[in-house]
Amino acid sequence: MSISPSLEQTVNLSEELLTNQLKHDVKEIFSTMVGLDNLLHLPIKVDPVSDFKDCISGMVGMAGTYNGLASIHMPTELAMRATSSMLGTAITELNDDVNDAIGEMANMIAGSFKLRLSKSGLDIQLSTPSVIFGKEYFIALGNNPKQLAVRFATDDDWFMVVIAFNEN
Repeated sequence: MSISPSLEQTVNLSEELLTNQLKHDVKEIFSTMVGLDNLLHLPIKVDPVSDFKDCISGMVGMAGTYNGLASIHMPTELAMRATSSMLGTAITELNDDVNDAIGEMANMIAGSFKLRLSKSGLDIQLSTPSVIFGKEYFIALGNNPKQLAVRFATDDDWFMVVIAFNEN
């Protein structure tokens, strides 16, 4: 489900422009923090809320004018490779370093989106990042949230970033 016309009007940005800015921000974060410079944007072909198998998800809550969640979802193997790249050391199992890295990625994504909304005068506060992982899980956001979802490919895997929110 796309974003609401009232949000587009409030921030004076179209859904397409917000999505393009989100893609740019994610690519910049991954280039700087993970060393992945050539992320390929893919069409969304999975449910951006519930289709996670053997994945790890980092999430940051947003509260204020709009309430919601900024999240990143990636396969555990990719998360371990990304963490290895960030830390410059081999990571071979899910551990606190992977949780911290995925949480920090979610935090940076949420922060960049908050900045876009704050420039329009919206009051948005961010929570501390949370991380979940498992063989199969479902994330329920309630109240049929509006969302921006983007999916990216690396050389051999994919991950997804979702901004979901409800108007107060």
